[in-house]
Amino acid sequence: MSYSAWYQCVRGCEGRYSLFDVIYRCPNCSGLLEVVHDAAALAERPGVEWRALFDSRGRAATGAAASGVWSKAEWVLPHVAPEHIVTLGEGFTPLVTAPRLAHDLGLTDLWVKQCGISHTGSFKDLGMTVLVSAVAQMMADGNSPVRAVACASTGDTSAAMAAYAAVAGIPAIVFLPRGKISTAQLIQPLANGAHVLALDTDFDGCMRVVREVTRDISIYLANSMNSLRVEGQKTVGIEIVQQLGWQVPDWIILPSGNLGNISALAKGLALAHQLGVIDRLPRLAAAQAERANPLYRAYQTGFQRFEPVTAGVTAASAIRIGDPVSYEKAVRALQAFDGVVEQADEDELAHAAALADRAGLYACPHTGVALAVAGKLARRGVIRTGQRVVVISTAHGLKFTGFKTAYHEDSLPDVAALHSNRPVEMAPDTGAVKAELERWMEKRLAS
Repeated sequence: MSYSAWYQCVRGCEGRYSLFDVIYRCPNCSGLLEVVHDAAALAERPGVEWRALFDSRGRAATGAAASGVWSKAEWVLPHVAPEHIVTLGEGFTPLVTAPRLAHDLGLTDLWVKQCGISHTGSFKDLGMTVLVSAVAQMMADGNSPVRAVACASTGDTSAAMAAYAAVAGIPAIVFLPRGKISTAQLIQPLANGAHVLALDTDFDGCMRVVREVTRDISIYLANSMNSLRVEGQKTVGIEIVQQLGWQVPDWIILPSGNLGNISALAKGLALAHQLGVIDRLPRLAAAQAERANPLYRAYQTGFQRFEPVTAGVTAASAIRIGDPVSYEKAVRALQAFDGVVEQADEDELAHAAALADRAGLYACPHTGVALAVAGKLARRGVIRTGQRVVVISTAHGLKFTGFKTAYHEDSLPDVAALHSNRPVEMAPDTGAVKAELERWMEKRLAS
């Protein structure tokens, strides 16, 4: 069966554009483009057959079929030739239940989608496999001007782009805000051979520069305003319901910065619903850091007014974005999914991350934002008792060792480290060690 997809303006302007054109915005109104699939052709296969097909693909397979993204290739990028797919086994990340954490947050049924357990340690791999595969196809076709890929990043996007570009042998250019990302994130694109430019600005400043640089159509933009990224990232929602036996949770909550991810999540779930793969839609909650909260502020006005902000310093550095590119798409997604927007301050996000860690997870600060928001919504009764909640963990906690260390040293600004835990330094004296262990056990029993 033959499937097709194309670019189209999100605002409804006429015109279709090839997915292999170097184009990001509508030529008529400058609105963002989105990938539109031939839904009529996809609908010729019943929903039950799509479920069976997707379930038949998985980690037992090799190559593209072993990817959580490319196992759903018909819904993602049907035009790319198999030999040009650039994959590192992304997707199929664990969805784990967290009963202890649920109790601590006041929830009944909590699951965490561990997107950070991926090749470069974040959900960005899901979108980058699609974008880089498209560029590989464009270059192989021989009629594309593209010579390199480029992105602005707060860390994770650059890591994913650099890794996938390295696999494909495509030059990669990265613009980072100097001194505003973790060392672990900085070293990733450097190690993969990207040309890294650390600019004396914030992410929004880096984004302005990369948009100007990529006016040269030989340098291909890899940020989420490029809708090919969305096509890969949309598979996380489909994967969640697949892992739940095709049952839809009541809520999905995710950290939100540049807003491409919530747009992608809604896009994948909407297509699954349209094709009869799922029977209803979940509600969505966008979780923002209080110091980088333009979507939250717009939500307070009923989305009648949007004003970019200057994002402040936050431990959730990957969502430290004051002028999100995908605002328009995100608003449309939230409205379609009866969504809400909530924020968390530095103390709330650090506390939630610490609770997650004490329940056996290892949460990045951005996941801490989403978990804190889940708790706030539960306490307000927005999330009701008995409802199933999935929180998307966007990155691996090991990328944020500095944040973890500072928490347990009780040195994070504006944070009361209630669960600080430090090593006890003592002499190798058995009696003293036994006394310390007895004290520790009594303290645990008392709590």
